[in-house]
Amino acid sequence: MPQGKNFYDVLGVQKNASDQEIKKAFRKLAQKYHPDAGGDEAKFKEISEAYDTLSDPKKRKEYDQMLMFGGIPGAGGGGYAYSGGPGAGGWSDIFSSIFNGDGAFGSDWSNFGGMGGGARAANRPRKGSDLSLSVDVSAEDAFRGVTHKVTYRIPSTGEQQTITVSVPAGAVDGGKLRYKRRGEYGVNGGERGDLVVTTNVAEHPLFKRKGADVTMELPISAYEAALGCSVEVPTPGGATVRLKVPAGTQSGKTFRFKEMGAPDVKHRGRTGALLVKVAVQVPTGLSGDEKAALEKLRDADRRDYRADVNRYRAKV
Repeated sequence: MPQGKNFYDVLGVQKNASDQEIKKAFRKLAQKYHPDAGGDEAKFKEISEAYDTLSDPKKRKEYDQMLMFGGIPGAGGGGYAYSGGPGAGGWSDIFSSIFNGDGAFGSDWSNFGGMGGGARAANRPRKGSDLSLSVDVSAEDAFRGVTHKVTYRIPSTGEQQTITVSVPAGAVDGGKLRYKRRGEYGVNGGERGDLVVTTNVAEHPLFKRKGADVTMELPISAYEAALGCSVEVPTPGGATVRLKVPAGTQSGKTFRFKEMGAPDVKHRGRTGALLVKVAVQVPTGLSGDEKAALEKLRDADRRDYRADVNRYRAKV
């Protein structure tokens, strides 16, 4: 422990801190310095030792008594300066007792502070870290589900392990699958970590995803939009549905087909909707006859398509 610091300093709490305040401070520091999270192992052991003592009412009481009489070994205080004290040997005997593992005030506290506590912290079972990998999935396979055999390496041993990854129907890009106890091995008998598999779903040439809902754009001609039409539309599940487009349908109009989208991975048994957005296409490369026919229709049309624009222009 650094010179001049005691266990309260290590955890960053006052000497009159409540049990809850001590626990909260330890958890915050443990998350920061835990070796499995890339933290400082020496620092983690130090805060573990401090918490081991201060979280135990009996140990904390005896520890506070030692602080009152001049500090503890390694704290940089006056602990070594006292030659008198309880018992024939004074404080030197107490410190000797600590180093021998008998505790500051008898053998009932054999794990005082950082002596026995540090050993326990070092030997405590720790869960192995999680491992991660990704699998590439086609859009079609994501709709219906697929299995992949994946081989990966355990960093601590170098061994290769193989697992069958079951990508569920309705899988989304960036979705995660967790396989318990298939990650790194634990320490001191701790259980293995998990294996986290991320799905990389390729884009579909026609369908787009919004969770379980699937969207698509359906091109129709200006004539079909004006007169109305009936169009066969594919679905993600491989079936087709018939869309009746009413006469006068405008570009951007969206039609909804319930339960014709993708399976909902968050709600088993549910299926999203298929949303079909109409995109009216204006013909290009007109023949002479087509151009003449359209000009005749245009000249006969008395509708005011820009009424709102003209009203605004008149005010300016």
